[in-house]
Amino acid sequence: MELKKILIGIEGLKAKGNLDIDVKGLESNSKEIKEGYMFVAIKGFSTDGHSYVNDAIKSGAKVVMVQEGCDLKTIKLPEDVTLIMTKDTREALAKCSCNYYGNPSKKFKLIGVTGTKGKTTTTFMIKEILEKAGHKVGLIGTIATYINGKMMSESSRTTPESIELQKTFAEMVKQGVEYAVMEVSSQSLKLHRVDGCQFDVVVFTNFSEDHISEKEHPDMKDYFESKLKLFKMCDNGIINVDDLQVSKIPKLFPDNNIMTYGIDNACDVLAKDITITNSYVDFRVKISDRNERVKVSIPGRFSVYNSLAAICVAKKLGIPSDKVIEALADIRVPGRSEMVPNKKEIPIMIDYAHSPESLQNILSAVKSYTRGKVISVFGCGGDRDKGKRPIMGEISGRIADFTFITSDNPRTEDPETIVREIEEGIKKTKGNYKVVVDRTEAIKEAIAMATKLDIIVLAGKGHEPYQEINGEKLPYDERIIVNEIID
Repeated sequence: MELKKILIGIEGLKAKGNLDIDVKGLESNSKEIKEGYMFVAIKGFSTDGHSYVNDAIKSGAKVVMVQEGCDLKTIKLPEDVTLIMTKDTREALAKCSCNYYGNPSKKFKLIGVTGTKGKTTTTFMIKEILEKAGHKVGLIGTIATYINGKMMSESSRTTPESIELQKTFAEMVKQGVEYAVMEVSSQSLKLHRVDGCQFDVVVFTNFSEDHISEKEHPDMKDYFESKLKLFKMCDNGIINVDDLQVSKIPKLFPDNNIMTYGIDNACDVLAKDITITNSYVDFRVKISDRNERVKVSIPGRFSVYNSLAAICVAKKLGIPSDKVIEALADIRVPGRSEMVPNKKEIPIMIDYAHSPESLQNILSAVKSYTRGKVISVFGCGGDRDKGKRPIMGEISGRIADFTFITSDNPRTEDPETIVREIEEGIKKTKGNYKVVVDRTEAIKEAIAMATKLDIIVLAGKGHEPYQEINGEKLPYDERIIVNEIID
């Protein structure tokens, strides 16, 4: 594509060299540069792409884009290479990517879901509803990318970088996708990954403390304002009115067309007569012109909220109520409150909870509806925040009836050290527990202890089909492990 066309819509550019040059590809990773490519230098948290401009040129880049303020003296620019300078290369990269791939998000309906929790489950619910209604659907999120029911690739982050995102959208267009559903992280909004996307409907599930660090958001204000950018990109919104912070959005965006949902407060889509068991929830809600009984095969009060968000999207898109009911009854989300069918018929739940808040939420949720014991099996990942280990131990000791402290992706750390740090927290409680470092053995002991009235929560790994030890990802699927133990 001609360079001039790739640069459409980017203001305040400075250029040196030929703008009529033909560009054969876009890249922000100098190692992926090929002959005739355009390299966009991004200043990251740990590395600065401007240090690799000369490497990109050696690899065949014919166009390099840099950010204002970089040291031009270090760049050895041949006569046949065009230099572009812009105020923000992240923002420019997103717009260039949209242009290069033909603005694919304008060729289908795009639904964006943001929020601290519930993004993954809500996007899967929307996907299931649209597919049940006979539509071709794409999904991009924390677990994987799907196109028309087929998993294309596992995800390394919730929302891909702009080049990868637009490339995926272009593939969706090629495969006839009518609706694309995506998780939109606060980080992706802050770092301009979704700039240039044309959203048709956006959802805000809830808001609580998360992602506050040097490399993410300095404070809650920045975190919330980053998420609000989604409502600046699309005036057709859906919000959870029971969340205090999220409920402010209609006043912040008075000109937007916003639909509300909830359980406790007056709203457009209200859940009533809720029943929660250890294997499902059901509730009454007005989907079209009458109240319907909806059953969802994911237990917990939060499952009602996620379902309501998906129902609102269906209402906005005119999906028939029978398809909505059918889809939610069949929904399965990998590693998100996922019930594992087994011969003993013991309620066994796999959940991705790997932070203090998420562990507290899932254990509190199951505690509220389980008639028997709550048996918690969890560990903490190595080479990650050590401070959360005793906190999570204390949470499990306080809420669960019995806890097995075990291993979870120890990476380069000693698993024994990690479990000892978790144990320091559980010792502060009166909770019953046992340390079983081998995760399979811990699951085995939990199953031996449980009855049909109890629930086992395998927390931390969720959708992950591996155990990461010393840089190697070894096959480890808890669904398979559970059934092998029971067999």
